[in-house]
Amino acid sequence: VQLAESGGGLVQPGGSLRLSCAASGFTFSRYAMSWYRQAPGKERELVATSTSTSGVTNYADSVKGRFTISRDNAKNTVYLQMNSLKPEDTAVYYCHGRLGPFEYWGQGTQVTVSS
Repeated sequence: VQLAESGGGLVQPGGSLRLSCAASGFTFSRYAMSWYRQAPGKERELVATSTSTSGVTNYADSVKGRFTISRDNAKNTVYLQMNSLKPEDTAVYYCHGRLGPFEYWGQGTQVTVSS
């Protein structure tokens, strides 16, 4: 099982980034896929979730209207489009997959928002 994130980097406030998470080793389409983030000195927090069915998505209040989670089940990939980035969005972003008691984490990708 592998979740491989990419797309992180340094961006100025107000800018955009798109994170990708390529999954392998499990039936991706059956899993709820999420993005979490962890800033220095803070607990890991849920950013956005895409359920395995019905295309339902959920977002943390802090990112609603700015971030969009999407998934391509044919490519076993989940994305996080991040717009209007703020310095407080700076964190390591982690990809997560869950189906019942089974869950998997990626290794994380750093996003830094700074001028």
